[in-house]
Amino acid sequence: MPAQPHHPTPGEVAGAPPAGAPPVDHALGLAHFNNLPFAAAEAAFLECCGSLRWAHRMAAHRPYPDLGALLAASDEAGYDLAPRDIAEALVPEPATCLHHDAPRAAHLALRAAHAAYESRFGHAFVICLDAHHPSQHVDQVLAGIRVRLAHDTDEERAVTAEELRRLARSRIVELVTPDPPRQGSL
Repeated sequence: MPAQPHHPTPGEVAGAPPAGAPPVDHALGLAHFNNLPFAAAEAAFLECCGSLRWAHRMAAHRPYPDLGALLAASDEAGYDLAPRDIAEALVPEPATCLHHDAPRAAHLALRAAHAAYESRFGHAFVICLDAHHPSQHVDQVLAGIRVRLAHDTDEERAVTAEELRRLARSRIVELVTPDPPRQGSL
């Protein structure tokens, strides 16, 4: 029987292992990250959120004592993003894709939904899907686009900024999580 996806409860860190799961040693990855040259850290942060101002601020505030402090700094920097910073962060965001084996109708529905959203709001649709099993991603994206197409511009700008913050948090957790040892390697 496959494992059930974990849905974070209030107070849990999105992207962190659920309570009771074996702990991930983020300290090793965080220590390495804290010691990167400024330009390398800034480039890594740009992979988490495409706003240069956000990435510069995050890199400049190193070292971070722990993952919680890093994520809190990310949230704070995200709340300070100006509309032009959000627009800049949206440029590199990819559209949600399907596996090439997915039915053609699913590919067409997803492309049409993304096109409708981009036509209405002028930027890519972003959504953090950490709380959902991969098998639910397409349904969540389609439902999210359907709901968010009804938003006015200001409401959607706020939702988009929140989704960017959530994506940045998730990507930061991945960034500072050391690669697991490979089988057969020492």
